[in-house]
Amino acid sequence: MPPPPHDRALPETARTRHRRLREQGSLDRADLDTILAAGFVCHLGVSVDGTLMVVPTVYGSDGSTLYFHGSVASRSLIASPGAAVCVTVTHVDGLVLARSVFEHGVNYRSAMVFGVPRPVTDPDEKLEGLRCLTEQATPGQWDYARRPSRKELAATALLALSLEEASVKVRTGPPDDGDSPDAELPVWAGVLPLHASWGAPEPDPLLNPEIVAPPHIAPRSAVQERPAAPASRTGPPGSPRRAAG
Repeated sequence: MPPPPHDRALPETARTRHRRLREQGSLDRADLDTILAAGFVCHLGVSVDGTLMVVPTVYGSDGSTLYFHGSVASRSLIASPGAAVCVTVTHVDGLVLARSVFEHGVNYRSAMVFGVPRPVTDPDEKLEGLRCLTEQATPGQWDYARRPSRKELAATALLALSLEEASVKVRTGPPDDGDSPDAELPVWAGVLPLHASWGAPEPDPLLNPEIVAPPHIAPRSAVQERPAAPASRTGPPGSPRRAAG
């Protein structure tokens, strides 16, 4: 299935409607794509044997489908076919330090994807899904390392989830209390940015010393993994009167 146009709006459903902090919400499909492209670890919310679990796992997106490892979720699908899950991806971009604790918050980008995942059983699609996962984390690695054998493919649980139903929220900018009575307080206020960057590659101690890091890995140690955030939205999440939802 070809990726949907980036200028198409995300459909609003009962699960994705922005009820709180609506100014931070987005229905722009491009915002969803940007948030997903910026990471490779998601959190999968699923019910397993009657117990709610949130499981961290790696993912990859081809623009229309989210692929992720799912041995735990696969057990749930076998026990309860048709059960819905929620996959979240969150990037923290900074702390918003206000003049009052009540107004403190976080600059962030987040996406929640809802739906019923399906186990990927077709060998060709499973290979493509694993390629998405690998390239999401380390572009260029799929064509560099040995690819999975048939035995390894059979032992790998891979799930696919449509990106059709998703909720996006973004918060950027300074605190909101600059024009409030608290602005008179002798308290520093602003944003403490958070940037993620890769360190220098550390070779396996058993690696042949003549093998050096390939061109698609070595340069990443100088790159900060933080693309431009979507359009500015304010209002700190998680405060007593500004809880996201």
